[in-house]
Amino acid sequence: MTPMLRILCALAVVLVSAGCRGETSQSAQIWPLRNMHDQQRYDPQQESTFYNDGMTMRAEIPHTFAREMEVSIVVSEGRLPDDSGYVMAIPEVVTARLGGGEAQVARGQDRFNIYCRTCHDGTGAGNGLAVQRGMAQPPTLHDEKMRTMPDGQLFAVIGNGIRNMPPYKYSVPIDDRWAIVAYVRALQLSQAGAKE
Repeated sequence: MTPMLRILCALAVVLVSAGCRGETSQSAQIWPLRNMHDQQRYDPQQESTFYNDGMTMRAEIPHTFAREMEVSIVVSEGRLPDDSGYVMAIPEVVTARLGGGEAQVARGQDRFNIYCRTCHDGTGAGNGLAVQRGMAQPPTLHDEKMRTMPDGQLFAVIGNGIRNMPPYKYSVPIDDRWAIVAYVRALQLSQAGAKE
């Protein structure tokens, strides 16, 4: 390397490092793509002028699925493979993914306390805080119909909602909904033993 080239390289390094003072700028921030920060949004069930049907909430496109979606109808909907009814028990693949039965029930208890306890209370009797403040009382999780319903049907009710109960399909992941089913079954067993 020639002496002149060395001097030029050293001068370039000095100039570059002099420009990096480490101070924050007091100038206004430059926003080259303003629309990325100021996007139009719709509230749920608000009328849309973009779509011909006027709806902002879009239904899933039939026969398509995203990469992260569960493809098996048994796991995603709680239905039999031929769609003739509900599965009787929690799919084994879900129990395995959650780390076994004990871990599944523990996860279910945690999710139940977050999403269900306000209405169904800690025992599943249906006397939660929301009911104490005037909401219509949900059915007890311990009545004969609830105890004998297939696990897949209970999973579907959690996902789709029923009467006053909102749908949790989009806010609670599939495995967590199955974990809640496992916990409800454990809760039913514990309360059945307490009644006898």
